[in-house]
Amino acid sequence: MIILGISAFYHDSAAALIKDGDIVAAAQEERFTRKKHDFRFPNHAIDYCLREGGLKASQLDYVVFYDKPFLKFERILDTYLQYAPVGIFSFLKAIPLWIKQKLWMKSLIADELKGYEGDILFPEHHLSHAASAFYPSPFMEAAIITTDGVGEWTTTSIGVGNGNKINILKEIHFPHSLGMLYSAFTYYTGFKVNSAEYKVMGLAPYGEPRYVQKILDHLIDIKEDGSFRLNMHYFNYAAGLTMTNNRFAELFGGPARKPETLLTQKEMDLARSVQEVTEMVILRMARFARQLVSKKNLCLAGGVALNCVANGKILREGIFENLWIQPAAGDAGGALGAALAVWYDHLNNQRQANDVDDFQKGSFLGPHYESHDILQFLENHKLPYKKLTREELPKVAAKLLTEENVIGWFQGRMEFGPRALGARSIIGDARSPRMQKKMNLKIKFRESFRPFAPSVLDDQVSNFFEFEGQSPYMLMVADVKKEIRRQMTPEEKQLFGIDKLNVKRSEIPAVTHVDYSARLQTVHKQTNPLYYDMIKAFYDLSGCPVIVNTSFNVRGEPIVCKPIDAYKCFMRTEIDYLFLGDFLLDKSNQPEFVDEINWQEKFELD
Repeated sequence: MIILGISAFYHDSAAALIKDGDIVAAAQEERFTRKKHDFRFPNHAIDYCLREGGLKASQLDYVVFYDKPFLKFERILDTYLQYAPVGIFSFLKAIPLWIKQKLWMKSLIADELKGYEGDILFPEHHLSHAASAFYPSPFMEAAIITTDGVGEWTTTSIGVGNGNKINILKEIHFPHSLGMLYSAFTYYTGFKVNSAEYKVMGLAPYGEPRYVQKILDHLIDIKEDGSFRLNMHYFNYAAGLTMTNNRFAELFGGPARKPETLLTQKEMDLARSVQEVTEMVILRMARFARQLVSKKNLCLAGGVALNCVANGKILREGIFENLWIQPAAGDAGGALGAALAVWYDHLNNQRQANDVDDFQKGSFLGPHYESHDILQFLENHKLPYKKLTREELPKVAAKLLTEENVIGWFQGRMEFGPRALGARSIIGDARSPRMQKKMNLKIKFRESFRPFAPSVLDDQVSNFFEFEGQSPYMLMVADVKKEIRRQMTPEEKQLFGIDKLNVKRSEIPAVTHVDYSARLQTVHKQTNPLYYDMIKAFYDLSGCPVIVNTSFNVRGEPIVCKPIDAYKCFMRTEIDYLFLGDFLLDKSNQPEFVDEINWQEKFELD
């Protein structure tokens, strides 16, 4: 039984393919089109999934879309009617797209999937999220929390997974949305909604929680069970073209920060405040879910589940014994969840789990390129390289890291989800006090305050971080152990805001945030043996089992997918070396790079 899942038309369109319950492939459309957060119908991602499965569309048994378009359209119409005549411009902008395209999803899918004549199914949005969280998890029983901006009507749900069934028990409906609250502050602090919420999370430790009480007094009413209502008097997103309105601006003392202008202490304090309020809601919700469901395990999905600071607090509070988060927690993961919901819930197939191993395969579910494909690319473009054996490769990379080189790491199958996990990564020496600044400004071309994540060998994590267990998908934050922290001087302790940035805080300063936290990725030999061996070789040379890992892209672009994407990023930035499969490329030996003029692809790599 072969099932194709699709998500599209909001943000991060994606496709996923499962065969007899096994996840064969999954990928976001943006990786192929090179348009970040591409929301269009995922033709390229679907083509990839079918190729990976060796299939034609006619061989699919089911196709499933991740939400119910008619129910979502009902919510949009109802909302505009409630706010009319306010929102007329938003209405006029949205409705033509619905009338022409989104309402006719079944016909659209049938037209795009030539040869497919089977059923097309439509589970609810938050069921797709819940299925993406529970079914790939290692648990036979678990509480499930999904939280995002909005699906059809639901913005938050609490459910329970038992074996092959999911039951949604509680819901919060639009316009009351924790995701929208966070996005409102993302907008007001000058960042891009639906793509830069993680910047607000990264900025929060530089600020003070000065606005927490104001948020609680005016914007959100939080109950003890984690349910909440927003005061829509201050928000514009229900029927307008912006997230916040003039009353919101007046409440916080002025208009929204203009994008790309100087960040001030105000933005830092706002970020810290909304982060603390978000954590308050999530922790209360988690406690209520434990009481309601009485399970020791918790699964999370929805865009808010990418808030790894809040996730870490759930674990540290001991509310649940075990926590599993879908790596593609946002809308992209809905494609996978929808397909799994059909296999287990709709078709009633049995499911087994052992509380240890998940079914996500490290989230390495995207395209991979064989050595002969990469060699063809290198030879066609006459690029100098050195061929390495499997035994040489991790040792050579480790040696280059100890010399403070920055490395582009392109290996194996691409990751599914927003995090680079050691397949499409830029890596560096976590011990270097210069590495964060170099990577941010000269390689990623992004804001200097943005933290980098550590990749750490799974059996060494407790020696460097206050953490027990696994965080293979970089969705958990933990504190750096006190034993490896550096004692700050009295002058350094007095620093405020962004001035905290350049203070060396630990033996691994490149991955230690200003509050001594780090967004962990534990690396496991069974899911990524080459990446594990490379870090182990670095450990043998340096005595440190921790490296810097950030996504292989520059600001504003998706993570690289093809060899040519990796090479372009390598040449546009100050990355020193590129490991492209078995091949090592030295920046100093490369020919002059004239972008887009001489670099149209001479051939297509499938």
